[in-house]
Amino acid sequence: MRAIRPKAAGGPEVMQLEELPTPAPGPGEAVIRVEAAGVNFIDTYQRSGQYRTEVPIPLGLEGAGRVEAVGPGVTEVREGDEVAWAAGPGSYATHVRIPVARLVPVPAGVGARNAAAAMLQGLTAHYLVRSTFPLGPSHTCLVHAAAGGVGLLLCQMAKRLGARVIGTASTDAKARLAREAGADEVILYTQADFEAEARRLTGGQGVHVVYDGVGKDTFAKSLGALRTRGMLVLFGQASGPVPSFDPQILNQKGSLYLTRPSLGHYTATREELVGRAADVLGAIDRGELTISVGATYPLAEAAEAHRALQGRATTGKVLLIP
Repeated sequence: MRAIRPKAAGGPEVMQLEELPTPAPGPGEAVIRVEAAGVNFIDTYQRSGQYRTEVPIPLGLEGAGRVEAVGPGVTEVREGDEVAWAAGPGSYATHVRIPVARLVPVPAGVGARNAAAAMLQGLTAHYLVRSTFPLGPSHTCLVHAAAGGVGLLLCQMAKRLGARVIGTASTDAKARLAREAGADEVILYTQADFEAEARRLTGGQGVHVVYDGVGKDTFAKSLGALRTRGMLVLFGQASGPVPSFDPQILNQKGSLYLTRPSLGHYTATREELVGRAADVLGAIDRGELTISVGATYPLAEAAEAHRALQGRATTGKVLLIP
């Protein structure tokens, strides 16, 4: 097999394709031939050392492909099944060994690339709008990076739930993508103060919830865009980690709520994982949810994919194709 397993943390240049022995599945495991692997900000955090992990670093958590072999006692999947996953370390590879409890079936009409593009970001958007702050027709939400992978899915899902959606984007082209995905209003944060605009668009009240995957650069103004008892859902830190702050600020700005969720805690059981995946992949299969693959790179060009993602030069999902 071929894989990218950096031997030390560092910049994109540490990602080199190498030949490794193809793993054999153990009890409760399957070996998958990877057809597409998702590229996510968490991969850049692990590669750079911002999130500490084992070395060699098993880059890539998300993908889709076909089962090549199963271990003893496995009954959930068979050889030849098309499956997808959002928690399979080492997915930047031609083959990956994963516990079958983390695998979900891919509907025939979805395909590996859509499934790989939908898992981590699609499940994230799903838990954000359905569980962390369950949206409904009475709510207005603010979605940062609305033309990004999670952002486009958030706009679609929030709109399907009847919420009013305000997005932020950096360019007119990205704003168009967000509107096509369901955003009612898009604030060009390069030209306007999104905090002030969010308040203007809500008659001075502020939004019920901000879905913020940006972090440091948006945090303070995201709090300022909320109405009394609103919630800031900080689910990522693309611009860097949020510095320490006094919780009294939450009181001063209107008894606000702040949460820092993660997908693992919202797919903690097999039942929850399969249920969320069935909702997301089923919606894609029925044409109710559109997956936007913004760019694909050969596995050997993973470094270029990371540079593009971190440089905010991408829209939609970025995939590696082994």
